[in-house]
Amino acid sequence: MKKIFETLLPSSVDNTIRGTRIPFYIFALYAIVSAVRSCIHLLSPDGGAGSIAGMDLSVAGADGIVFAFALWGSSQLLFAIIQLLVVFRYKSLVPFMYLMLILEVLLRELVGRMKPVTFAHTPPGAIGNQIILPLAALMLVLSLWSAYRQTSDAQ
Repeated sequence: MKKIFETLLPSSVDNTIRGTRIPFYIFALYAIVSAVRSCIHLLSPDGGAGSIAGMDLSVAGADGIVFAFALWGSSQLLFAIIQLLVVFRYKSLVPFMYLMLILEVLLRELVGRMKPVTFAHTPPGAIGNQIILPLAALMLVLSLWSAYRQTSDAQ
């Protein structure tokens, strides 16, 4: 158990991939997609609320919706920058970042249930969550398991 905890929260953060490289490559791809997604929300005129998510922006208060989507994009961009730092400089944190990704998706799902919104169609993010959540969980388990095996075999 201590080895798994040390892989998840290493006492020394470095640029070493512990275990198999598959979780790293999947995470690197996700970090790139995350950066692009955040820029779309931040920079598109409607924040992606109408053009991508299918929200009706002809209602009173639509400016607030656009603002919230752009603000969300800025938060996503900060998270994407951290993800890219992990990819390029702090690879030993990939398992921890998978845990953060799982928690982020679960919290967005919780908010969606607590404060439901009507969309014209299913937003891409909702579909993405159905893919990302199990994939991130699988990659977290694979990264922890393979790192555990690697350290056990080395002893």
